[in-house]
Amino acid sequence: MSEQLTIIMAQINPIVGDVEGNTALIIESAKQAKMEHQADIVVFPEMTLTGYPPEDLLFREALYQQVESALSIICEQVTDTVLVIGYPMMDELGDRFNMAAWIEEGQIQASYIKQNLPNYSVFDEKRYFSSGQQPCVVEYKGVKFGLLICEDIWKLSPADQSVKAGADILLNLNASPFSQEKHQDRIRVVKRRVEEVKRPVIYVNQVGGQDELMFDGGSFATCAEGEVQVQGSEFKTDLVPVKILKQADAVVVLPGEKADLLHDEARVYEALVMGVKDYVQKNGFKGVLLGLSGGIDSALTLAIAVDALGAEQVEAVMMPFKYTADISIEDAEKEAQALGVYYHSVPIEPIYDAYESALSRRFEGYEEDVTEENMQARIRGVLLMSISNKTGKLVLATSNKSEVAVGYSTLYGDMVGGFSPLKDVPKTLVYRLAEYRNTISSVIPERVITRAPSAELRPDQKDQDSLPDYDVLDNIIKAFVKEDKSPTQIVDEFGYDKQEVLRITKMVSRNEYKRRQAAPGVKISPRAFGRDRRYPITSRYAEEQ
Repeated sequence: MSEQLTIIMAQINPIVGDVEGNTALIIESAKQAKMEHQADIVVFPEMTLTGYPPEDLLFREALYQQVESALSIICEQVTDTVLVIGYPMMDELGDRFNMAAWIEEGQIQASYIKQNLPNYSVFDEKRYFSSGQQPCVVEYKGVKFGLLICEDIWKLSPADQSVKAGADILLNLNASPFSQEKHQDRIRVVKRRVEEVKRPVIYVNQVGGQDELMFDGGSFATCAEGEVQVQGSEFKTDLVPVKILKQADAVVVLPGEKADLLHDEARVYEALVMGVKDYVQKNGFKGVLLGLSGGIDSALTLAIAVDALGAEQVEAVMMPFKYTADISIEDAEKEAQALGVYYHSVPIEPIYDAYESALSRRFEGYEEDVTEENMQARIRGVLLMSISNKTGKLVLATSNKSEVAVGYSTLYGDMVGGFSPLKDVPKTLVYRLAEYRNTISSVIPERVITRAPSAELRPDQKDQDSLPDYDVLDNIIKAFVKEDKSPTQIVDEFGYDKQEVLRITKMVSRNEYKRRQAAPGVKISPRAFGRDRRYPITSRYAEEQ
């Protein structure tokens, strides 16, 4: 009779650098997997012991001493279950490797070195690691398991090596960051690999936020025909069981749990919520606060913050000026009440008058211009940061990707904050997310969604006074930033006015200096500002004039 094995996909949320805490989490997860699922093997994500990505922590020699000690502790405390764990290793020559260990009966019985080191987008593993060259296949209870790490599954060679070395099934440890279509990309790549090597794949992915990166989990297992047999949840820690059966000539992955996958706005919204929650909690802040203007960006940010942390940890501050519309004040108060947050108002006109008086002699002879608009934003920034200093709460910036791209924001004003949830969210998506959030419970007043957006820094101001409609703007930004298309290519694709396209693309380029000073924010797109897109601040490069 064929023996059935239970493999647990341990979709956990480690903290970068917290080797001690991650060790405890691994041990706790292993014991829970044994107790609840009678697990034979528990597979953890890539670099579980240190969290991912540890970046230049990998240059600290003491890190490897902590990892070595942690592996010893794990071996001592878990002896009745096989563990597959990701970790970094440094050899006696000082070379570093991205590793996976097979721990059985309290001993590291085998280890694998990652072969394909990604060096694009947010990844720079060649900065830290040397590549492996050999497969690692381990036999357990008659089944031969081939170990792979993340990027290895995206190329044929490592999987092919494992199969040629006798692997019946492939275990793939991952720390694969979220973007809107990433899960479908993973499924597509794994199915292609399965078609080539004719072996099942168990794909285990990390979950949780790390600075700007979100890891969405979504671990899954396929059969040898490429069909997904088991699907883990997205954006949730979980221990997902996979049952396999060794038959005479193959390993069969049995159908199991299939969590419903999120789609479109729901998936992005969960990423934003997790991003705020993990950034605040992992960094030990006492809560968050933000300026609530009555506009859609701050309204959506407030809803995200409450869903991430609970209303008791969120503070909203209205800072009205003479240009602030009555409906903005009304709508801000309505949302604060609907979400149950601590809300108060600090009028800025007296402060503005004091600033203006202090600068009157220096400004004599100058016409009123954007300076006075920026002064309003900077007063609000000072107030928010002062409350932050006093209370220990983190300020959330509320700018969206469309504004960040063209510099439609004020340094040391509305850009202040320690974290920016909407930094990678285009304005058109902001509207869709607000509408989606209201399908859960109505917290964003309908008027906030439907009225024309305005910074309210001068009389009757509208965003479209100086910017094209947001659907046009977002198309230009996507083509220029994500796809690296030239102005002429953008004009040819969309039929937009060339001078308008040139104006917008030049705005994107010349506002790099602002983005370098912006708060980190949740990455949701395949190419976000920051780690993804690295452009010089000082540059005279031009493709078209």
